[in-house]
Amino acid sequence: MANQTPSESNRCLDGFMEEYVFITEEDIRELRAALEGGQMAQAASKIQVSLEALENARLDIAVTGESGCGKSSFVNAIRGLQDDAEGAAPTGVVETTMEPTPYPHPKHPNVTVWDLPGIGTPAFRSDTYLQQVGFARYDFFILMASERFRANHAQLAREIQQMGKRFYFVRSKVDADLNAARIRRPASYSEQGVLAQIRTDCCRRLQDQGVASPTVFLLSNWELGSYDFQALEETLEKELPSHKRHAFLLALPNLSLSVLQRKKEAMQRQLWKLATISCGVAAIPIPGLSVACDVTILVKTLSQYRQTFGLDDESLCKLAEKVGKPVEDIKAAIQSPLAKELSRDVVLKLLTKAGGGALMFTEYLISTVPVFGSMAAGAISFGTTYYMLHSFLEELARDAHNVLIKAFETDI
Repeated sequence: MANQTPSESNRCLDGFMEEYVFITEEDIRELRAALEGGQMAQAASKIQVSLEALENARLDIAVTGESGCGKSSFVNAIRGLQDDAEGAAPTGVVETTMEPTPYPHPKHPNVTVWDLPGIGTPAFRSDTYLQQVGFARYDFFILMASERFRANHAQLAREIQQMGKRFYFVRSKVDADLNAARIRRPASYSEQGVLAQIRTDCCRRLQDQGVASPTVFLLSNWELGSYDFQALEETLEKELPSHKRHAFLLALPNLSLSVLQRKKEAMQRQLWKLATISCGVAAIPIPGLSVACDVTILVKTLSQYRQTFGLDDESLCKLAEKVGKPVEDIKAAIQSPLAKELSRDVVLKLLTKAGGGALMFTEYLISTVPVFGSMAAGAISFGTTYYMLHSFLEELARDAHNVLIKAFETDI
């Protein structure tokens, strides 16, 4: 760009930004506030603390219900595991959970799903249940039933509500109900009609027990992405505090393109913070420190992206086993070299190749956030890290999209 006139350079930059609009007005406002007074290192330090708090935010989900309703299978499904996988909660036709048992997410250990003993059993009576299972440790409760909601569920819901926490009614095994209805009434069978009937019956029974305006989510542990799972997921996202919402979303199994898109958006919202940390290091005059920091940030973050999108080898093998396809067929949908190999050397090579785009973004950044104009090293480091993370995130999200379609052979 050194040989271009100012007007040619501006036209080139305008065209670049029209094609790659990826830093929002909200990002810019937050960035200006963070860098107020020009104290880059201090701003980076504060943002580092904020990111660490977000990364380490704990989320404890309690799953309860009567014996045999599929609690343990749901605990496994929400963690992306089959019932016979290593680390899965034991399942069976009789009550297998005798005490509250924590099951950390295999990829996001700060998210724990608790399998609670069945309610209404001699050892766990409804009136003392919450004290016995340690009510205070959980962020919210999933109350499950496989046939109909009973007085035990309503009593437990009222007690949870009185103690100031949220609960969600889940009617499990609806796939079995649909199959039974299809066999009994093949001529008049309607999936939506059966689901509406189940939902109405559940709500009526809860209302009869004094639960006002209940919402019931219909699920199948074997087809977790079907029926009301997306509605349950969106409700939880909306009602959880922001830091716990982030943890919940990233830990969700990749069951639909909608989940992948929301994961991508959640990670995009953190890009400017990661770039500011790089920028803060660049303000420290130690030769080579900024490059080392940029590469370290990129490698660590890209590793997290791969795991969150399910593009690591372990996740791909599990997906291939689940859909009954060779893992090589699943991997054939992956285009990004970052999904296949992730090392400091690979990232350094990609940093070199992306220099032109990163420079254009840095020019745009300096024109938008003037404080960078007097701190060239900081602006270059911020612009390069932000541009690279954004580009890599787009690549890996696209690969995750293609892998999901390849695995299920449908635009789910």
